[in-house]
Amino acid sequence: MEISGVISAIVIGILVGTLGRLVLPGRQRIGLLWTIAVGIIAAFVGTGIAAALGVADTKGIDWIEWLIQIALAAAGVTALERFKTRR
Repeated sequence: MEISGVISAIVIGILVGTLGRLVLPGRQRIGLLWTIAVGIIAAFVGTGIAAALGVADTKGIDWIEWLIQIALAAAGVTALERFKTRR
């Protein structure tokens, strides 16, 4: 993997993780690094799901892929927050 690919994954992870947190009501008690990690994982998994559904590569902005990634990030943030509060 090239350095530009890693940087792109981090930037997309930040965006997806942040948007995932924004769609959730209330305050989430996880840190910035966890948000980025959840966002990066959601971006990769969301891209895989979008590719499997045949909506990953469209002309213009891939809105469905973004929605999948953001939904996965929101679910990941919720799951991580619940896990952390149980401990």
